[in-house]
Amino acid sequence: MSDATLRPEGMLPLTPAVFHILLALADSEKHGYSIMQEVTRITNGAVQMGPGTLYGTLKRMLETRLIEETDERPDPQMDDERRRYYRLTSFGERVMHAELDRLSVLLNVAQSKRLMGRT
Repeated sequence: MSDATLRPEGMLPLTPAVFHILLALADSEKHGYSIMQEVTRITNGAVQMGPGTLYGTLKRMLETRLIEETDERPDPQMDDERRRYYRLTSFGERVMHAELDRLSVLLNVAQSKRLMGRT
């Protein structure tokens, strides 16, 4: 990683795919298909991430240390051993919060200009 990306702000702005994956992993580790389902759920179906986007993005997120693979399994008897599970790193969590702060500032500007709720 370059010096700029060692700071969470150096990773911003995040792509929508990266941001949605970070949000999907915010409360627990998940395997790929579960991440796709969570993204669909948290966006009320507005975003449906396909396998190409998901796994390409996960690969880049692993390289930039936003996420990591985990060997832990919820129940080894009930789980497919081919599944790969992912979780946020502490750096990934800091980046997610930095992006949330950045977006919050933009929402505040939109509210101050009375742009919220317009169609």
